[in-house]
Amino acid sequence: MLEMEKKLKGYVLTTAEILYHLPDYPEFLQTYIWQEYDLAPKYPTLQKFLDFWQRELDGKLHSVRFASNKLIYPGEIRFADSAYRLH
Repeated sequence: MLEMEKKLKGYVLTTAEILYHLPDYPEFLQTYIWQEYDLAPKYPTLQKFLDFWQRELDGKLHSVRFASNKLIYPGEIRFADSAYRLH
């Protein structure tokens, strides 16, 4: 699905900051930034990614913070009434 199609279907740009323990040095934390279009409020794409992380990767999750914001609302898109040409 194209980016604009996702936005029009209600997807929002979601950014997650994931803190995890390093596998060889569990007392140290590392940061991973994840960003994708997802459906609020359940965020199935982020949840699927975190499930994959816990199932397949060695670094144990410490915490996840995320934020999202609608960039384009369907009502904001409209056809232009006129066009002007300069020069």
